[in-house]
Amino acid sequence: MKNQKKTKKTVKLKIKQAGLFIFTWQIFTGNILSILPATAAEEEPQLTIVHSQENANQWAGITSRLQAAGVKYCVIPLANVNSVADWGDRRVLFLPNIETLTPAQAIALEEWMSKGGRLIASGPVGSLSAPGVRQLLRNLIGGYWGFSLNETQQLQPPKIKTENWANQKALFGTVRGGVLIPDSGSSQAVAIWNSQDSPAAVVTSERSTLFGWRWGVDTASAADLDNAWLKTALNYHQGSLTNNQKKIAGGSPDCTTSLPVLAEAGKNGEIARDNNTFSPPSKPPLTATAPQPRPPIREITPRSPEAIDQLEQTVRLDVLPNSSAPIDNKEAIALQQELENLIGRVESAHLAAAVTASSSGEVATITPRTLKVQHSELISSRTGVGVTSTEQALAQARTIAKNLPQLINQKNYALARQQWLTAKSSLWKQFPLDRRLAQPEIRSVWLDRGTIVRAGSEAGLAEIFDRLAQAGINTVFFETVNASYPIYPSQVAPQQNPLIRGWDPLASGVKLAHARGMEIHAWVWAFAAGNQRHNEVINIDPNYPGPVLAANPDWANYDNRGNVIPVGQTKPFFDPANPQLRQYLLKLYEEIVTRYQVDGLQLDYIRYPFQDPAAGRTYGYGRAAREKFLQQTGVDPVNIAPSDREMWQKWTAFRTEQVDSFVAEVAQQLRKKRSNLILSVAVFPLPEIERIQKIQQHWEVWARRGDIDLIVPMTYALDTPRFQRLAQPWIASKQLGATLLVPGIRLLSLPTVGAFDQLQLVRDLPVSGYALFAAENLNNELQKLFSNTQGRVPQTTSEPIPHRQPFPTAAIRYAALQNEWKFMLQNDQMRMSPTTISDFNIQADVLQKALNQLASSPSASHLISARASLTRFQALFRGWMREEALENPYQVRVWEHRLVTIERLLRYGERRVMVQP
Repeated sequence: MKNQKKTKKTVKLKIKQAGLFIFTWQIFTGNILSILPATAAEEEPQLTIVHSQENANQWAGITSRLQAAGVKYCVIPLANVNSVADWGDRRVLFLPNIETLTPAQAIALEEWMSKGGRLIASGPVGSLSAPGVRQLLRNLIGGYWGFSLNETQQLQPPKIKTENWANQKALFGTVRGGVLIPDSGSSQAVAIWNSQDSPAAVVTSERSTLFGWRWGVDTASAADLDNAWLKTALNYHQGSLTNNQKKIAGGSPDCTTSLPVLAEAGKNGEIARDNNTFSPPSKPPLTATAPQPRPPIREITPRSPEAIDQLEQTVRLDVLPNSSAPIDNKEAIALQQELENLIGRVESAHLAAAVTASSSGEVATITPRTLKVQHSELISSRTGVGVTSTEQALAQARTIAKNLPQLINQKNYALARQQWLTAKSSLWKQFPLDRRLAQPEIRSVWLDRGTIVRAGSEAGLAEIFDRLAQAGINTVFFETVNASYPIYPSQVAPQQNPLIRGWDPLASGVKLAHARGMEIHAWVWAFAAGNQRHNEVINIDPNYPGPVLAANPDWANYDNRGNVIPVGQTKPFFDPANPQLRQYLLKLYEEIVTRYQVDGLQLDYIRYPFQDPAAGRTYGYGRAAREKFLQQTGVDPVNIAPSDREMWQKWTAFRTEQVDSFVAEVAQQLRKKRSNLILSVAVFPLPEIERIQKIQQHWEVWARRGDIDLIVPMTYALDTPRFQRLAQPWIASKQLGATLLVPGIRLLSLPTVGAFDQLQLVRDLPVSGYALFAAENLNNELQKLFSNTQGRVPQTTSEPIPHRQPFPTAAIRYAALQNEWKFMLQNDQMRMSPTTISDFNIQADVLQKALNQLASSPSASHLISARASLTRFQALFRGWMREEALENPYQVRVWEHRLVTIERLLRYGERRVMVQP
């Protein structure tokens, strides 16, 4: 044995002297060949690790793992990276738990990797970056963080073995992380979560590896498991390098071997504790007086609300052309179901168009099974598609939907996707976009501050309201308070928005909306005190906290590191537990609803900023909150860690109650001033438990208590399947009491027909309307679409708004539903026996009479009668429609949903109308 060692040493020495590389077999996690230069293995770091403000509070755990694993590394501060050279000249880079990269840093990373660099990353890498940065990172990494898991899961090898380098037992333990979405054909899952759908937990490609948890955080994973995965990935990527790939050409060789740990950061994200004072750690100074804007004033197109983009990724259903990636059973069912639903939406829209045409004196027949339309006018002239094309498109789509499972079973994945996309494109062209389809509904839009500013005057604003009225909009959420700046001259707030000069947009908006028969609701930011992006617009210091917080620093809220603005976000927040802040906001809202005849008030940012306790990012440590919680529990919340479940839940419940109680105060105080005021909230459609943990927003409570009239969830998505997945849980919820749900649709980047598709879905589900974000995105194509399909009714008629006249709305919507049934029966398109038809018509007329009576003369007795008739009718409806549902299940479900909408309108009307003085 000694002789063998001596011989090996001699050989190594001779090879080194010859300037050659050593080829050694390293038996480690999968018998992988590791090709390492001897000098690099013995003298130079193997890994460059990136330090940032985001992982600073995890740095102790990260470095202790690296040292325990014996991995040689050096450190690059992310703040120093502006070009490709700044990433360094070493070949393997590690981004642990970094969620924010600038465009310049992402582009530099792309260039660095194009030169042969290999990347290891962990956690939701780049998820708080700009959309373009996130997309670039997905391409580089081959996947992205979809959504967090609510509890720990077991890591497992994939069911289909793809790699042999990640198969050691040490790699598979219990972890708390998130679901990864492989994003290209070149990437694959080498570990999955032990759940029903077997989602990806580790994604790798030839040049990158992404861990689906926050590496180096004790609450996420054990040190041994972290180290096993890092060494495995490092070994894999080093093994893929060739001899001439020692260094990145042009990269800086400067890389320190250590970095000072921030004084206030400790292991597992704990902050420095100070039991003798309530001053938040590292409390940033707040300007005492408002800085004046520096000319010139620049108006920038507002960006979408923070964290919304990430939300829709949790429900994405991407169908990529030419992709041959496997389609699992869940995706196969989703693809078939969505195609069948789209067929149903097209037929449902045509039925409504045909009934409209019939009521106008035109003759048309339609069957949801073959869509026989006698007049080509019922097909959109905009698409140029004839009747035959419509019939063929529906027949083709049905055939494709039927054959999808067979193609997938044959593993013909690319053809399955191609046919699915062909059917979708063809069906979209068949929507009747030139007919009025809409029934009475809430058709609302957010009129954003940027659009108001660009209007410049009442005359300019009048043009906007003319377009909205022509498009059939009946409710405008008018941005009134943004980043603590009111858009009107206030006697309560310290400063009007400096972008408004010489006029009062709110007064003009009220006048213009009411002259056009529209409602206007003041849209206000509640607990978001400022906005770095708005500071850029008005050309002042980006860190300015807003005029209210600048004048009242004690009203500030803080994260667990003493920041007013959470890392990766753009807005400072107020402390909802501060009584002076609450009184100020109540006084401001009272001024709005008493000085101006607005029809409603909408609370936005009625929450805390986004947090992630598992990653050591928490918020809510304002002075008032700490004092109040300490008084209640004897514990300063800065001393509570998420691992202390009992106390952490108390602290979370405390913060949630601050928001809940404020909403209740707003409702109670403002309704005393204006009993007919409509209160609404713009909210996040996250699952209830996750939402409470991350933003302390429990709007189910507000709804059940009757504090609000409308819940407007921001269900923004770029396609209809994602939109439905975001909206459906809340539409079906039984926890909203009598409150109406109004799903939000974001128009930005949404195709015109895609917008109509989402509207048609809303009309086929049991909701009373929708909200469009935002007026700035209402282009000419959308304007024409809305004008044609939901534009103004003739001036001789009056169309009720559901939240204002729920009983008349219910009666008219039921009459439209009854017209569809009559139309189908007259054209022999309903599968019913003569006896059933007679019974059906009698009961339908009884219900119509009861609803009409309630609409014309609201009373308790008429409401009881209408409810009884509706309940009886709903109980019998499914029996009447048994045969029809076998042939046309989608349309029967739509009719059932519309009956549920009427039921909800009666419930809402009981609260809003019957209890009004």
